[in-house]
Amino acid sequence: MLHFVLLIVCAVAIYLSCEWFVNAVEWLGERLNVGRMAVGTILAAFGTALPESVVTLVAVTTGATPEAKNIGVGAAMGGPLALATVAYGVTGGMLLLQRRKRRAAAAADPAAARGPEQALGSERALGSERDLRRLAKDQTWFLPVFVVKVALGLVAFAFKPVLGLAFFAVYAVYFWREIRGDHEEDEEGVELEPLKFQPKAESPATWAVVAQTLATLAVIFFASQLFVHQLDAIGPMLGLSASVTALLLSPIATELPEIMNAVIWVRQGKTKLALANISGAMMIQATVPSGLGLLFTSWHFDTALLWSGLITMAAIGYLLLTMRAHKLTPGRLAVAAGFYVVFGLGLIPILA
Repeated sequence: MLHFVLLIVCAVAIYLSCEWFVNAVEWLGERLNVGRMAVGTILAAFGTALPESVVTLVAVTTGATPEAKNIGVGAAMGGPLALATVAYGVTGGMLLLQRRKRRAAAAADPAAARGPEQALGSERALGSERDLRRLAKDQTWFLPVFVVKVALGLVAFAFKPVLGLAFFAVYAVYFWREIRGDHEEDEEGVELEPLKFQPKAESPATWAVVAQTLATLAVIFFASQLFVHQLDAIGPMLGLSASVTALLLSPIATELPEIMNAVIWVRQGKTKLALANISGAMMIQATVPSGLGLLFTSWHFDTALLWSGLITMAAIGYLLLTMRAHKLTPGRLAVAAGFYVVFGLGLIPILA
């Protein structure tokens, strides 16, 4: 019972911390004078990807046995899988709920039906052609990197560890592109909510913005780690093996901050930021933990890890095709979560 209580407490703590974090990171982006989309792809993604990146770093650098180091490899593969399926699926589900609320509001009061970014998440395509091109561009960055990442797990050669540095370089290029990119298409005139640390200040102090960002990141980090530990303890109680818990449940737990951020931003009508946070976190997960794994482990995949890689590529391929055809709707985005169900069903014969 204690584990279940702590699980709920951690989930609530992560959600509330994420609500304060997104509030702070938007102000941080304004202070650093970066584009609105870069707030999601770089600033928010860096913060929310921190817990699982640290899991990989600790596992691959301090693991005393190959099995301990492989925990980091599993985390490096599980993160992108959960983001490409569950995180996008939850975002689509939230957009469908928001649509239902708008319809109910329109029936009661037509003037109340319109909200921020209503067009992004409308009844038809999820955004304009320009929005979909931007989303597709991020996935186009991710997919080739991830394919190489999976391919390297199937081969062995002397200089393979050195290629870990190449993954760091790819993220550096992506980072530079996002920070220096043309953000003229970003939302204009979007009013920021008052900073939680200084709710009465029209323009909060920079120290307050930084303090709120760091404080919420600390809570997210420790609550996420505690959440994963409770999940590891609850899994066997529910009759789940350690392998199933590690491959099926732990990735969702480690990506919980991104999922919570998506829920909060969609609820606030800032869908672009929600999707940007997911795609930015995916780029981090495809490069930084992978680079660490290549440098400090043999980076050799078993059948379960290969299966997770194939499902991730299938999910991104599905999303990329719908984006390029300008047919990505909230409903089709929600379908992405179905790939995680396929992954779980495929694990049954693999682990058996």
